[in-house]
Amino acid sequence: MPTPQQVVDHMMQRDLFSQWLGIEVLKIEEGYSKIKMTIRPEMINGFGTTHGGIAFSLADSAFAFACNNRNNISVALDTAINFTKAVNVGDTLTAEAKEIHNGRSTGLYLISITNQNNDLVAHFKGNCFRTGKTHL
Repeated sequence: MPTPQQVVDHMMQRDLFSQWLGIEVLKIEEGYSKIKMTIRPEMINGFGTTHGGIAFSLADSAFAFACNNRNNISVALDTAINFTKAVNVGDTLTAEAKEIHNGRSTGLYLISITNQNNDLVAHFKGNCFRTGKTHL
C-alpha cells in the first residue's frame, strides 16, 4: 500500500496546473495536506489584485491532495469558497486542508488559505466522491 506522500508525489508529477501555479507541498498526512505558492504578476485581474480563481485553485489542489492521499481516486462533488482579504503580487499563500468526514463513498474537507502574515484570505469547503479506483 503506498503512503499518502507517495500518492501525492504521483499526483503532482501529472498535475501540470499545480506545477504552473508553483505549488510546493509542505506536509501530507492521511486526510490532510498543506501546500503553498507565491503570487506572480500574470495572476492579477483587471482590478490589480489576484484573480479569485488563483486562490480557488490553490485550495482545490489542497483539497485534492487531502481527499486522494489514501490511494482512493476521489473527485469533487461540490465546492464553495469565501474570500476574506485581497491577495496581491508577491504574497505567499498557504492552503491547509483538514478532513471533517471520511466516509466510504464521500468525504468533507475544510481548507483555510492564509497569506505570509497568517491573515485568512479565503475559506474553502469541498465534498468529494470516492470512486473506489486507485492511483498506484
